[in-house]
Parts: sequence; C-alpha cells; structure tokens
Amino acid sequence: MPFSMRRSPYDLKADWLKSDTTASARLASRMSLSLSIREDDLSGQEIQQLLAFHQAEALAQSPPGTSYALDLSGLKTPDVTVWSIWSGNTLAGCGALKMMSAHQAELKSMRTQTQFLRKGVATAMIRHMIEVAKARGLTTLCLETGTNEAYSAAVLLYQKHGFVSGPVYGDYVESPHNQYFYLHLDKG
Repeated sequence: MPFSMRRSPYDLKADWLKSDTTASARLASRMSLSLSIREDDLSGQEIQQLLAFHQAEALAQSPPGTSYALDLSGLKTPDVTVWSIWSGNTLAGCGALKMMSAHQAELKSMRTQTQFLRKGVATAMIRHMIEVAKARGLTTLCLETGTNEAYSAAVLLYQKHGFVSGPVYGDYVESPHNQYFYLHLDKG
C-alpha cells in the first residue's frame, strides 16, 4: 500500500475518539433521563393511545391470526397488572404482567414511545417487572413475540435479561411467526 494511503496511529485515535464521544453521548442521554414507574389503571388518554398504537403495530407486523397483543379490555382483567413509565410528565412506555398460575406470569404489552427508544426505558420496565415477579414469589416469566425483523430489538432485550427460547405455552398456537421465551427466577 502506498504511504499516502496508510493511516497513522493518530487517525485511528481520532476515529476511536469520535466513536467514544458518540457512545458517551448515548450513555449520558440515558443517565440524565429521570424515569418513574407506576401501576396504571388505563384510564389516561396517553396510555390508551400508546396501547392502541402497540396493538396496531403488532397487527401490521404479523400475518392474520398470529398477533396476540391485548386490547384495553384484555389488559383490564384482574389477572393483569399494567405499569406505565414516565419521564417527568411524558409517558415513555408501558408493560404488563399477566398471571398464568401461582408460580408463572407472562410479560405483555411492552412498548416504548418512539422518542424514548434506546434510552433505557424498556430496560427499566423489564427490570421492574422481574423484581415484582420475584416479590410475588413467581418462579417463571414467559413471553411471546414475533419472529420478523421488527421484533429483533425486543428479542435482544429479552435475551440480555436472561430470557431463553422455549416451546409454545398456554393457549398459543405454534407457528413460524411466533417465538416464546422463558426466564427462570432465582429466589434471591
């Protein structure tokens, strides 16, 4: 390679600094976001709109008969607890736990508002639901999600928190458009 085409160590360092600055900015953005999580009765317009968007997106991303996103009436049953996550007075996301038995619950309706994506909202919600599940004495959390590219970020999030792929459960129907994950909770 001609000398003029070679990169000096200073050029490499400059590239590293650029990428480090970008990573640092993302980290600072996440750290400066003050979030609060609260149980939600689903009466607010913001949460209703977010859940309607969530359901519409799930239907749009899935072949007919393979989307299992709950509507408001499905989330208002006694076996479901819904939380909303807020940044100040702005709704940032939501999530729900649906009790399946005395020892097992299912994660439902995990959704982050678009402007809060990749800012730690979903991580905060999933950690909250895992802690609630442990406090309730549950031994297993499970979830169903889609298999296409639209669900890849969610799958990575679940795997990052220890969820592993497993067989179909409950009333779900096995299909190439759905996948199932489990997290076995320790007693600690």
